[in-house]
Amino acid sequence: MPKRLHQSHFIIGPAPTARIGALWPILHAVDTVRDMPAPYACDPSRSLGRLHAEPESETRTAYQRDRDRIIHCAAFRRLKYKTQVFVFHEGDYYRTRLTHSLEVAQIARSVARHLQVDEDLAEAISLAHDLGHTPFGHAGETVLNDLMAPYGGFSHNDQTVRVLTDLERRYAEFDGLNLTWETLEGVVKHNGPVAEEARSPAFASILALDGRAHLRLDTFASLEAQIAAVSDDIAYNNHDIDDGLRAGFFTVDELADLPVVGPIVRTLDRRYPGLEPRRQTHEIVRQTIGHMVGDLLAETSRRLEALAPDDPEAIRLAGTPMAQPSAQEQEDERRLRDFLFERMYRHYRINRETSKARRLVADLFNLFMAEPNCLPTPWQEVLGTASDDARRARHVADYIAGMTDRYAMLEHRRLFGITDPVRT
Repeated sequence: MPKRLHQSHFIIGPAPTARIGALWPILHAVDTVRDMPAPYACDPSRSLGRLHAEPESETRTAYQRDRDRIIHCAAFRRLKYKTQVFVFHEGDYYRTRLTHSLEVAQIARSVARHLQVDEDLAEAISLAHDLGHTPFGHAGETVLNDLMAPYGGFSHNDQTVRVLTDLERRYAEFDGLNLTWETLEGVVKHNGPVAEEARSPAFASILALDGRAHLRLDTFASLEAQIAAVSDDIAYNNHDIDDGLRAGFFTVDELADLPVVGPIVRTLDRRYPGLEPRRQTHEIVRQTIGHMVGDLLAETSRRLEALAPDDPEAIRLAGTPMAQPSAQEQEDERRLRDFLFERMYRHYRINRETSKARRLVADLFNLFMAEPNCLPTPWQEVLGTASDDARRARHVADYIAGMTDRYAMLEHRRLFGITDPVRT
């Protein structure tokens, strides 16, 4: 495994005096302790491997390689123009699925480092967790699930597995990205056991992968995966505060009555009266993230101390998640989400975009089902002459789910728009 380097290993400029020399053993000891993984950390050198055997990299661990494959895949690039809350054309500063995934990964790496588990695995799971999302956020997923109901339904979690194991076709020897068992397990189970959900036809890809990789769907995932899941919550809670303030859905004064955020707002008002709104918003968000991360670290450390796990398997078999906010924090965050739901997610401007998105996705699905010869040539070639409605529906769903917001709108315009008048 390549050794991780830290800034304290380097001296920049002239060699310091004996004062630094005296401190060097202490600094080195701190770094050495930090480099030592916890016994319950996933060890890339002990990975359960990949579906297709490959030689290991000489320069990267198995989890670093997973992360790199995710970053370089087409589905990850398409997240740039996929809705988080706002459709991409609403403004350049609002979050997209891509910026959200990067924020989740940053928080997850920080938490994983503090808890001395594998940062690269936590990052890989964070970056991959939204790859199966449709255009137009949850509105797109909801209507696609309704349309796919006769054919097994649609779930973005299952679609993520389809992307990672089948739809990304880049390598000469296999379909998908051929990620490690631990990364696939983390993507599938980052929110907890899924044995019950996997009975649904909408989880067919997860169930098929479990048949090949034995993911043990009834257990929890690694601590790295659990960290990614809570980091997801922290990221979207806070960027929705940021985006909601920017869009004018609510004001800072209205946040002052909420737990967690309210005390931060009041402290900022006392300490920096008259602070310009842009700086005020940033301070609110960064301090709220700091508070939530601090609570997560404290509660997770408490749970780990009580369980005293001596390997990753103990985390999986604990029967309860180890990476969790405290009970009070969970209640406070629930109140924040209720506020955002009422003031932002159900705002008439969002409702209008959601309504248009549902109609657009339904139009595309119904047309491609009725006239598959309108699919792009490569998609027609993969489908072939199959007359099975279920197979055709899944193929159409794959095509639509992979679209960005702007590509879906462009396809709809191409297929339904009358652009040039007939000239006589």
